[in-house]
Amino acid sequence: MIRLTSLFTLAIATSAAFAAEKTDANGDVQRMPTVNAIDNSILNESMPVGETQRPEWTGSRRFPGTRVYIQKEPWEVGIESWWRIKHHRDGSISNRLLEEVEIGLPHRIQLDLYNDIEGDGKGRFHYQSFNIEARWAFADWGKIWGNPTLYAEYKIADKHWGPDVYEFKMLFGDQFAERFHWGVNFVWEAETGGEREQEFQVTGGLSYSLIEGKLGVGVEFLYDHDTVKGARGEPAHQFNIGPSIQWRVTENLHIDASCMFGTNEASDRQIGFLVVGYDFGGPSGHTDKGAGKNYAPASSQEHHYIPVSGQHN
Repeated sequence: MIRLTSLFTLAIATSAAFAAEKTDANGDVQRMPTVNAIDNSILNESMPVGETQRPEWTGSRRFPGTRVYIQKEPWEVGIESWWRIKHHRDGSISNRLLEEVEIGLPHRIQLDLYNDIEGDGKGRFHYQSFNIEARWAFADWGKIWGNPTLYAEYKIADKHWGPDVYEFKMLFGDQFAERFHWGVNFVWEAETGGEREQEFQVTGGLSYSLIEGKLGVGVEFLYDHDTVKGARGEPAHQFNIGPSIQWRVTENLHIDASCMFGTNEASDRQIGFLVVGYDFGGPSGHTDKGAGKNYAPASSQEHHYIPVSGQHN
């Protein structure tokens, strides 16, 4: 029986080898082209895209208050409009409006430029600062646990409204199971003058794709340790947490919203975000978003992507 099985296996292998070859007019044997099939078991949002092979979902900012890796391929361009509203403990309201341009650069770098407009609850707004932000990912996606990315920002303020501000962040993020995404940021921000306010923050988010590639829901949090000159030993500790949602209206247009609630007396009562973003793609209008674009079939990859944090390609 074993011998018959071996002969049967040999016959199939031989037939497959002949089927993959043909003979030209000179009698030379030519190989037929190999056909590779895409692994359809991987969700579209988890498919690797671009030079870094990051999953497709990273191209649209998933968490308003937490960044993950880089969003743009070299020379791709996107824009985002932000509205952040804070309801303070004393009942007052403050608003922040941000208009941002995102530009992908080579070597896993992204440059963001944006204007910051501040306002109160009575509709009085003023120009606050012009902000320059850059991020650099340490490696291609999945090569290092958490996909660490260094972030630096400088805010050139209107001197009438306050001093310049510099900020550094370490960004981490990944997906630990199908449809589940996470991100955590460690933040250091300081004023260059005035009260010399210094903030250490930890922000984070967890999301689940209810409708793959269309609708995601989750939770976000913010911890803030805030001090000023002359009172470094008396920090204010703030912790807010609440739900978030993302609606990807089209392949290029996304809307994010979140509302975090304060958990102690030092915390704002509520912090709300609304973000609307649009991706234009590269110089030719091309974008790597969408199912299977720039996706190498599993049978042709030297290393097959596994969308689980901590797995190395």
